[in-house]
Amino acid sequence: MTAPPERELAAAQTALAAEHAAIYGYAVVGAHLSGDERARAIAVYQAHRRRRDELARLIAAEKQAPTPAAAAYRLPFAIESAQDARKLAARLEDGLAQAYAALVAAGGKDMRGLGASALAEAAAMAAGWRGSTTAFPGLAVGAGGN
Repeated sequence: MTAPPERELAAAQTALAAEHAAIYGYAVVGAHLSGDERARAIAVYQAHRRRRDELARLIAAEKQAPTPAAAAYRLPFAIESAQDARKLAARLEDGLAQAYAALVAAGGKDMRGLGASALAEAAAMAAGWRGSTTAFPGLAVGAGGN
């Protein structure tokens, strides 16, 4: 990989921070689910750990210190049921989709490919947890200049 511009590294660091938050969040999600949904949450948790490690390696390869995980993260709402857990999982994936959309926009060839793949996966995961899709996953509401 050639040395990426500062903007690309900043987007990669943001995506890494989003992965850290998702990993924390999925530990909470999994604790409130059972059966097949819990197994799915565990598989997604593991996938996010792999993606986090991949991003950290790419950032470190550019002689930058990867953004560390926080000790804890504030959840956007109380998780008291399986329904809340599914809602949180969808919200986590939406956040990841936004971070990866920014990486696609800022990245060079290698980072853009990683970002596009991760964006597609996050959008599919969010739709699975939510039970419906959203238009233009990863773009903030009103991002089109509206």
